[in-house]
Amino acid sequence: MSITRIEDIKNESKPTIELRRSEDGQLILKKGKQETPVELRRCFPWSEPSRYFSLRDEDENEMALIESMDRLDPASREVLEQAAAERGFVFIITAIDQIEEEFEIRVWKVMTKQGPRQFQTARDEWPHDVPGGGLLIRDVAGDLFHIPDPDGLDEASQTRLWAFID
Repeated sequence: MSITRIEDIKNESKPTIELRRSEDGQLILKKGKQETPVELRRCFPWSEPSRYFSLRDEDENEMALIESMDRLDPASREVLEQAAAERGFVFIITAIDQIEEEFEIRVWKVMTKQGPRQFQTARDEWPHDVPGGGLLIRDVAGDLFHIPDPDGLDEASQTRLWAFID
């Protein structure tokens, strides 16, 4: 299987991939005559929100790496921008109420700026430092939770969090 890198085809007059939505809203990648349902994954760095997108099939195989939205035709770019907006929502954690370990997962109960949330992470998944400050947590569904200032959390939240900092 070959991964299409949009950067590799930047000098071609017409990109060799297209993005569209199916009738049920699924993101579809068209490479040549082949169409594949895909999910969008943002890649780092977070400081460049219109760059570096991985399109993956149902088995998590990377089907295309889009290094810049600018490399896409206007219709595909619009589809990608919409998908990125849907996937790009980041919850901002303001307090950690509880973290429980069960078998192979951790269950987090948190307060966010968007309201109370509960999510799961793999036991071997740890909060990561983010360029520009704070910690980022990715749950098993791919949603992102950001703690902009871990030291600014209340004391109980800090105690719960620091037990899980790698």
